[in-house]
Amino acid sequence: MGVPSLSTAVLLALVCLLLSAAVEDARVREIANWKNAAIALLAPVWWWSSGLSPWPDMALQFGLALVVFASFVAAFHFGWMGGGDVKMIGALALWLPLQPLLWMLVVMSLLGGVLTIVLLVDRAMRPRPTPIEVPYGVAIAIAALLVLRAPLFNHLGGYA
Repeated sequence: MGVPSLSTAVLLALVCLLLSAAVEDARVREIANWKNAAIALLAPVWWWSSGLSPWPDMALQFGLALVVFASFVAAFHFGWMGGGDVKMIGALALWLPLQPLLWMLVVMSLLGGVLTIVLLVDRAMRPRPTPIEVPYGVAIAIAALLVLRAPLFNHLGGYA
C-alpha cells in the first residue's frame, strides 16, 4: 500500500470536516467558524496538488466562489439561511468548478427541502413553542460529498 498523495490527503481532510460540520449542525444548529475556515484554506492546497494554473484557473475558481458567497450572503440577510451555512457554501465553492458546484447546489436544495419537510412533520406531531431551525449544514455536506465522490474514489482507487 503506497503513501497517499497530497491531493488525496486534502480530500480526506475535507471529508472529515464535512462530516464533522454536518454532525455539529444536526446537534447544535451551528457550524464552527474554524471548520469553514479550514475548508476554505485547504482549497488552494487542493488547487496546487491538482495542477491548477494560477492564471486563469485559480483566479476563476476564486472569482466563482466570491460570486456564490455574495449570493448566499443575500439569503442570510433575508433570514433564509444561517451564517455558518453561507460560509460553508462559500468555502466549498472554492473547491468545485462551475458544473459540479451547480450540481451540488441543486442537490443541496433538494435535500434541504426534504429535511425541512421532515422537521415540519415532526413539529406537527410534537408541537413545541420554539421556531424550527433547519440544520442546512447536513444537506450541504451530503450534497458536497455526493459531488466529490468521483474525485475521492479516483484518488483512493490507486490505494486499494
